[in-house]
Amino acid sequence: MTYVVTENCIRCKYMDCVEVCPVDCFYVGANMLVIHPDECIDCGVCEPECPAEAIVPDSDDRAAPWMERNRTYAGEWPNITRKGTPPDDADEWKDKPNKVELFSADPGEP
Repeated sequence: MTYVVTENCIRCKYMDCVEVCPVDCFYVGANMLVIHPDECIDCGVCEPECPAEAIVPDSDDRAAPWMERNRTYAGEWPNITRKGTPPDDADEWKDKPNKVELFSADPGEP
């Protein structure tokens, strides 16, 4: 099992999860994070830290459409090991559904 970042992260990008990850398996894009599935050790400490509830185990049905996206962009985006500053409007986007259209493939700043 591994953990997967889902669309709830888009435009929120709180990054609390990054601070607790013991293996630094998070990668940052312009408007969301992803987890590298081959680096994740399945410890689960990131899941409860996410204010947007964007992190789920790969066994969760919500993970399926995001598993390949996590794998792909973890190989393209920069690794992030420290919590950055979330977007100013993160709280406004936190509980909005159907954010997949807003996904950006652009890399973010580590």
